[in-house]
Amino acid sequence: MQFKILFFLLFLGTTMTRSNELNMGVFSKSSDVGPVAIHGSVTYDTENQTYKLEGSGTNMWFGQDEFFYVYKRLTGDFILRARAEFIGEGVDPHRKIGWIIRNSLESGSAHVNACVHGDGLTSLQFRASPNTDTEEIKSPASAPDIIQLERRGPTYIMSTACFGEPFTVVQLDDADLGDSVYVGIYVCSHNPQVTEKAVFRNVRIVIPPPSNFQPYRDYIGSHLEILDVETGHRKILYSAPNSLQAPNWTQDGYLIYNSDGLLYRFHLEDKKPEKIDTGFAIHNNNDHVLSFDGRYLAISHHSDQDLGNSIIYTLPVTGGTPERITEKGPSYLHGWSPDGRELLFTGARNDQYDIYKIFRDTKTEVQLTNTKGLDDGSEYTPDGEYIYFNSNRTGTMQIWRMKPDGSNQEQITFDDFNNWFPHISPDGQWIVFLSYGPEIDSGDHPFYKYVYLRLMPLGGGKPRVIAYVFGGQGTINVPSWSPDSKKIAFVSNTKLDTQRK
Repeated sequence: MQFKILFFLLFLGTTMTRSNELNMGVFSKSSDVGPVAIHGSVTYDTENQTYKLEGSGTNMWFGQDEFFYVYKRLTGDFILRARAEFIGEGVDPHRKIGWIIRNSLESGSAHVNACVHGDGLTSLQFRASPNTDTEEIKSPASAPDIIQLERRGPTYIMSTACFGEPFTVVQLDDADLGDSVYVGIYVCSHNPQVTEKAVFRNVRIVIPPPSNFQPYRDYIGSHLEILDVETGHRKILYSAPNSLQAPNWTQDGYLIYNSDGLLYRFHLEDKKPEKIDTGFAIHNNNDHVLSFDGRYLAISHHSDQDLGNSIIYTLPVTGGTPERITEKGPSYLHGWSPDGRELLFTGARNDQYDIYKIFRDTKTEVQLTNTKGLDDGSEYTPDGEYIYFNSNRTGTMQIWRMKPDGSNQEQITFDDFNNWFPHISPDGQWIVFLSYGPEIDSGDHPFYKYVYLRLMPLGGGKPRVIAYVFGGQGTINVPSWSPDSKKIAFVSNTKLDTQRK
């Protein structure tokens, strides 16, 4: 006879249920909250980094809650983000999924809840004191699948979007949940006799830097990620407590990124970084670019003999002694011509920053733009017909293009965002670029901000968001498309657990 033994842990009104605690991704535990009739469960897919939740529960309102919860403990400020959706049509239109922050695991705990209902209703719900009725701030968003909840001191900010669109934001001020809280994802069926299922993808818990951090001196950790452009699904390949920046994607299955002035080769199969020999060039910034044929690497090295100014060099992609290309500095590399004969860069000349090209053999510079604003991020299309770049000459930073001789300069994007670093897909069909909000100085591309990765057709059109990222400087400075034009490599940022005090 086979015996099945079921253990229930009853503690302060909370029913703990089975959990896959050996493999919970970014979370620590899972449990039912409240006396649910049907116990919930979670499955974590390590390959795709996704969570599937199944749970029941009568409600999450009034003075008591019932739902299934996957969570961890956090202190201080943080940002929670996921792409979430129900599985199946469901039974009750008031079923709920989202992020919830709680004082405790008691069913009547004070909480703040970024909530999306089965009928599309979206609201920032909260219980100010234990065992009191829940209140809410309704959002104008309807049925979003991107759900973000940020704690910034006593302020809680819910940002939601239908994938592809910018965030809609609502805010709760002066909510006191204490410093140490439970945070996590959940599902509630709103019907005690049924369970509802939901999937959570691209789950990120971001710990931002302190407000007094000094850019280019203080750094937080980094995730090296890849993104499937068609689906928007992301995967973290590698995490480090220091600053990783600007991954290139080689033709033979490597990523090349910058860290602490050095360049590293990262194999996509064994996921191990290997330092690239760049000789004397050990103060490289994040402007390294591969030649179109994949044979050479161009770098921007801050040369001691040039008073620390950025100077452009080239070397074999496998490593070696760099060959100096630009005589003058600062010169910030951004692109190669398809035939490998020219390099594109932003140069500080005549008290302004303009785009130049330089011939590798003769070292002759040719000025391509001449504006009082900042022109940056230049890159050739694979057919050599255009150079795309970003410029703030009209006020905000926007995407532009021009002919290879600098003629026919025309603006491509027209919105309130500050758009940086246009990167053209190898098949010549798409541009991906980085977008900061309008609150950012158009001449700056700082670290550790909310940014979007956006995609648009090469000839122009409405951009759509393909990734919601905490990052900025170093996220996607260089061409980072996969050779088949299906994926993007980029860097996101967070303070890792090993860095927390």
